[in-house]
This record gives sequence, C-alpha cells and structure tokens, in this order.
Amino acid sequence: MERFKTFIFLVSLFCLFSCEDVIDVDLDESEPRLVVDASIIWKKGTLGQEQQIILSLTTPYYEEAIQPVEDATVKVISGSGKEFNFIHIGNGVYQNLVFEPVLNETYQLELIYDDELYTATESLVPVTDIDFVEQSASGGFSGEDIEIKAFYTDPADEENYYLFKFYNDDISLEFYEDEFTNGNQIFGYYSNEDIERGDEIQIEMEGISQDYFEYLFILRSQIGDSGGGPFETQPATVRGNVINRSDNENFPFGYFRLSQADTTSYTVE
Repeated sequence: MERFKTFIFLVSLFCLFSCEDVIDVDLDESEPRLVVDASIIWKKGTLGQEQQIILSLTTPYYEEAIQPVEDATVKVISGSGKEFNFIHIGNGVYQNLVFEPVLNETYQLELIYDDELYTATESLVPVTDIDFVEQSASGGFSGEDIEIKAFYTDPADEENYYLFKFYNDDISLEFYEDEFTNGNQIFGYYSNEDIERGDEIQIEMEGISQDYFEYLFILRSQIGDSGGGPFETQPATVRGNVINRSDNENFPFGYFRLSQADTTSYTVE
C-alpha cells in the first residue's frame, strides 16, 4: 500500500511540473500585408462630408499591437471624375472633410503604398428607414434575456442587403438579405445576457452590396464560434475587393465599400 501511495504522489508531482513547462510554437511568419479599412458611411440627416479610411499592416500571430501605415497616398474618385484626397492625420487614419456622397454613384478607391498601386470599386448603397424599436424578454439560450428588435420595411421588387450595428459596451454585428422577406416589415435582432435596464443601445442600419454581404458571410464562417487556437486547422485566406495592380501576388486584406445608414437609439426598460 505504501508503495502504491508513493507511486501516486510521484505521478501527481510529475503532472504538476509538466503543467508549468512553457511550450514554444514556431509559426511561419510571412511578409506584412496591407490591411484596408475603407468604409464610407453616409448617415441620414448629415452631409456625409467627414469620412475616414484606416490603413495598417498585418502582424505576427502573438503580437497584439496594430502597425499603422502612415506614408500612403489615398484618394477616392467619383463616377463623374471628382477626386477626394484623404490626408493622413495620425495612427494610420486618413481623412477627407469635403466628401460628396451620391446614392447609387460608383466610386473608385486608389491608394499607393510602398510604390505599389491598389484599387477597388463600389457603389454607394441606399437604405430604408428604421421604423421603430421593440423590446421583449425572451431572448438568448435561456429564453429570458432581454432582446432588442429594430423594425424596418424592406423595399419590394428589389434585392437588398443590410448590416446592423448594435452598440452597448461592445459592438454586435448582424447582416441580412431579403430573399424571404422581400417587401415585408422585418427586424434586426440583438440579444445579450449582459443587457440591463437603463442601458442606451445605439443602433445603425446600413445598406450594403451583395458582394460585401457575401464577404461578411465568409468571414463569419471562417471565424466560427469555437475560438480556434494555434493548433487548429487554419482558415482559408479571405480576400476583399481591393486589388494590388502592381503585384497581384502581394494582395491586401480588407474592403472598400460605401453605405447609407439610418441610426437611432433605444433605452432599455
């Protein structure tokens, strides 16, 4: 019996020290790639003149700090040929204060970084209005969490795609298409177990293109709900609509898109 106890003690001690070992995982590091965050949002009730584009570089897996791009040349050109230059104001943010948004107009992004030309083309997508916001207490897995529904009426006889942003302590993104709700009143949905009475929820509904909708769908499918890890099978590379005209192999990440947006706020009861 004493020998058995000694054996168990030694095994336990070995496991304890084993848990403290540091495992270094060597991961392949590729050359940094350009990341383009170019979302031109025209909020209803504003002129839409103040717009920003954010540029950065990809970083190694274990680094959390974002590496901004501060020496690029950035402009957006309208379908009528008018150019809007975006000036760097710090930390990879490029700004234009005189942008002129026109619904359904086609715009082209042109940026030069490290002597390479990047371009993308999109149209400014309109959006319907948010009709009203409704609250209930039947959301989440428990069926007792607070849920917020932002209702809107989908335009009939046309394809529409939507991106909803719900701002509380964090931001929640939901995106929808109208394949089965064309012409009907429907809602964007938000529920979180941390929502409390008195919280003010900021809601933004944006019109988006089919291409951007499919891009978001692929991204969500790649990320999944498992959280992954360094030993998970790595997802496939998801490219946006920005193209490197100088070197196709050195492709960037990110997306250029233009959306009209309707916004409202709701105080949880």
